[in-house]
Amino acid sequence: MDASANLAGRMGRWSARHRRTAVFGWLAFVVLAIALGSLLPRGELTAAEQDVGPVRQAQEILDAHGWQRPAEEMVLVQRDGSTSADAVTAAISDLAGTLRRTPDVGQVTSPLDGAPLTSADGRSALVTFDIAGDPADAEATIGPIADAVAAVAARHPDVRVDEFGDTSATVALDRALSEDFQRAEYLAIPITLAVLLLTFGALVAALLPLVFALTAFVGALGLLTYVSQIWHVDGTAQTVMLLIGLAVGVDYSLFYLKREREERARGAGAADALDIAAATSGRSVLISGLTVVVAMAGVFLTGMPVFTGIGVATILVVACSVLGSLTVLPALMSWLGDRVEKGRIPLLHRRTTAGPGRFWTAVLGAVLRRPLVAAVVAGGALVALAVPASGLQLRDEGITDLPQDLPVIQTYHRIAEAFPGGSSPARVVIEADDVTAPGIQAAIGELRTRALGSGRMNEPVDVQTSPDGEVAIVSVPLAGDGEDRASVDALHALEGIVDDTVGSTDGVTAVVTGSTAGSVAFRDQLAERTPWVFAFVLVLAFALLLVSFRSIVVATTAILLNLLSVAAAYGTLVLVFQHGFGASLIGVQSTGAIVNWVPLFLFVILFGLSMDYHVFILSRIREGHDRGLPTRRAVTEGITASAGVVSSAAIIMVFVFATFVTLSTTNMKQVGLGLAVAVLLDATVVRALLLPAVMQLLGDRNWYLPRWLTWLPAVRHEPPAAAGPIPAPRPAPDADEELTSVG
Repeated sequence: MDASANLAGRMGRWSARHRRTAVFGWLAFVVLAIALGSLLPRGELTAAEQDVGPVRQAQEILDAHGWQRPAEEMVLVQRDGSTSADAVTAAISDLAGTLRRTPDVGQVTSPLDGAPLTSADGRSALVTFDIAGDPADAEATIGPIADAVAAVAARHPDVRVDEFGDTSATVALDRALSEDFQRAEYLAIPITLAVLLLTFGALVAALLPLVFALTAFVGALGLLTYVSQIWHVDGTAQTVMLLIGLAVGVDYSLFYLKREREERARGAGAADALDIAAATSGRSVLISGLTVVVAMAGVFLTGMPVFTGIGVATILVVACSVLGSLTVLPALMSWLGDRVEKGRIPLLHRRTTAGPGRFWTAVLGAVLRRPLVAAVVAGGALVALAVPASGLQLRDEGITDLPQDLPVIQTYHRIAEAFPGGSSPARVVIEADDVTAPGIQAAIGELRTRALGSGRMNEPVDVQTSPDGEVAIVSVPLAGDGEDRASVDALHALEGIVDDTVGSTDGVTAVVTGSTAGSVAFRDQLAERTPWVFAFVLVLAFALLLVSFRSIVVATTAILLNLLSVAAAYGTLVLVFQHGFGASLIGVQSTGAIVNWVPLFLFVILFGLSMDYHVFILSRIREGHDRGLPTRRAVTEGITASAGVVSSAAIIMVFVFATFVTLSTTNMKQVGLGLAVAVLLDATVVRALLLPAVMQLLGDRNWYLPRWLTWLPAVRHEPPAAAGPIPAPRPAPDADEELTSVG
């Protein structure tokens, strides 16, 4: 194949011939992206964008009137059976007085004022207050308030005095989760470097993929600031961006560098080896990157800005990694030449340059001798692991997914037990020209009466009015813990009451919001959009593979094998998180269900990343086929030649994703375990056993293309002949001798 007919080959060849321009151009891009990105504030998700359905509508009403609900906090005062009621009264009195004297505290309300803030058993009481000023600044001012509450608790050691609220919970959770994600990021980089050292046995060769991946991430991070002005993002997007960027950036470098080193070991000249790597591995990187982008683009169909932000961040870092792989990477390799072997680790280096490992060669030989047996055994194992997925149960993300050892979370549970629904009430947002009008006030009164009379809602029912008098918020505590069936039933009952009261009043818009309503709306939209996301990803990935390999059988096989590995990952999640097998090993108890957004998130991530290996292996197999090799030999050469790099890439991904399992939130543990298991199965059972067995069974039918599709562009995969001089890099003093001994 002429290198000029291959986009990746042309880009790699140009970069190698103009390596100074390519390297400094890449560095300029990275520096400018991050420098210019620092000039703009990142577009963060607004409060409305974090919700969907009626909950988003409610927030948009509040935003339209410029009214922000004040940051509300509550303090639980609770006694045990041996403590007198007088001790509780004294603590409440001290607490209320202290809060009223504390700066930035307003609207202090306690049971001593006659408010219905005492539990049914008389053992617990709540003191509520607002944090004055802009709610967005509440996190900066809550510190002295929390200290004042802690001082009251110290003065009354015989009763429990604990604070909870959106602001105090956010501060505590942000601190805990920030430490979590930092630990994951710090673990990912040294783990990646260690695997690369084992792979290449040389320091420079190991550092090159890691440094490249990090520069691609930094460049994408700078671009994210600008793109976020259109699609807003949150903090999670950056962490996912780093881990995915690290995985794909290192993978692409591995594919490229390993192929160039392989050709050099076979005796090719420096220029020819780099030319072959550019036209083959470079092309695989291009196809793989496009597949990841297509898969991640599916999240746009969810209509949820949270997912859209993560999708945009991931697409940016993958695009930067692909661009860098086709430009700066061949330029650096041309400049380094055989000096990439500098910093050799003696024992490791000799092992890594020894050619295809005996293990994979032996395994592949057995598979190809008995392809039907191998397909039945490997496929049967994956199907067996996927079977539990048929019983997959989904649940809303909630308080149980957060670190349960945090004091603020423990306080939440105590409040929920003593005051059902009080810690996270439903809220009815009412909009009208004048919500203080007698007719509307009468409807609000009827709403309160019917809500309490239903037996599914509790005191205290609170009403707040916006400064312009056009919006009212009615807080209604629901039965249950805010997440269970009782709370959902109470929510639906409240929606019916709202429709019959304020909702039926002329000129009034009434919407029910709150955490329970948000969970229900999120679940409903997710269920509606998920089939469309799956269909979008599958169809476009199939089309991309069909065009790339000109085979309807190869494209279909790739899709089915990917689905099988994803299903096996789902089955593993069910076994661990629903049935509790091995759950204690990762620090969780059986939660009875999987967080509802996790399967969709895993699908789009896995479907893209799994194609890394599949495209790389298929490209090597197709090379042999295009050279006229029979299927068995093409499969043998393709897989044995790629087994080492695929194994190394998979190990890196498995360890990077396994760092998610170390996080303290259940949802992140589910994501991490699902990704790690799927990648491990995909790179071993699927690609090394099932794929060669299936291709051997299909034989020449692998390359079947219907006549009505012969118009597709013909793309050949075999290495190109040398096509003109590329500046030869200067070798290390002893590189030629070593390569000769290897060859």
